[in-house]
Amino acid sequence: MKRRTWLAAPFLLAQEAPCLLAQELPTIRVNVKLVRVQVTVKSAQGEPVGGLKREDFAVEDKGVPQEIAIFERSTAQPLSVSLLIDTSLSTATNLEYQSRAIQGFLRALFREGNPGDRASLYSFQDEVRMETGFTRTLDRILKALSKLKPDSGTSLYDALWFAAHDLERRDGRRVLVVVTDGGDTTSRKKYRDAIEAAQRADAVIYSILVVPIAADVGRNIGGENALATLAANTGGRIFQPTLGKQLDAAFAAILSDLRTQYLLGYYPRQLPTDAKPFHPVRIRMTGATVPAEGLQVLARNGYYGDSD
Repeated sequence: MKRRTWLAAPFLLAQEAPCLLAQELPTIRVNVKLVRVQVTVKSAQGEPVGGLKREDFAVEDKGVPQEIAIFERSTAQPLSVSLLIDTSLSTATNLEYQSRAIQGFLRALFREGNPGDRASLYSFQDEVRMETGFTRTLDRILKALSKLKPDSGTSLYDALWFAAHDLERRDGRRVLVVVTDGGDTTSRKKYRDAIEAAQRADAVIYSILVVPIAADVGRNIGGENALATLAANTGGRIFQPTLGKQLDAAFAAILSDLRTQYLLGYYPRQLPTDAKPFHPVRIRMTGATVPAEGLQVLARNGYYGDSD
């Protein structure tokens, strides 16, 4: 959410100007908050739906209908994608496959996307490391990927918190892609800190929970649920691929989502004044130009009214 400051001064006729030279002209300042929501729409078969129009969407903020002031297919906006890769000891045998899938994802992102698209890389185990800042130089990221070494611990929430704060300063669309095989074990930050940081950064989270084997034995259900909720509450998705083709397909699906997103923007009809700054937001399909039945809307579930 961005704050815009409007400046307004009285209009002066030429003949009135001399008599007001000695007077200080008043300036009126009005703060207007623009809420931006990135939206992906899926068909009943799970395919991205393109070609929708402004009238196909309706927005409610705390249950109050809002007027959509900005509508665009947000592929025109540059992407800032932060890749978070789990380098805990349990991922040691997976790192090579994960790195290869990330390489393919980045090559496609830079080749087919907006010239302003950038990516950064973080690794996390018991501590979080920024391996590269935002860059469009693929070799720089690939070099960092090749040097990753596994260690103990999984500080997932710390990684999301730090990466979200770095994203908050970026223009355009903001995306967090986290690749892990389980839940958090060593973070200082909590789940609520991670989700709040992502919401304040207006960042969409895509969770890739790598499943080395197809069995349920040893699965971290708590971590799986947390990753699913993080994705759902920010307008993203969770994937649970095995290594190989399924992992590549998960990254391809993320790219497909990012290429068919819509940007909805509105000015809340009532600025936040209560002690609870979180504003629940609901996006629904109206069926104005296409039937709404069976369509699934992916969008963040709210924003913090006291954010900049």
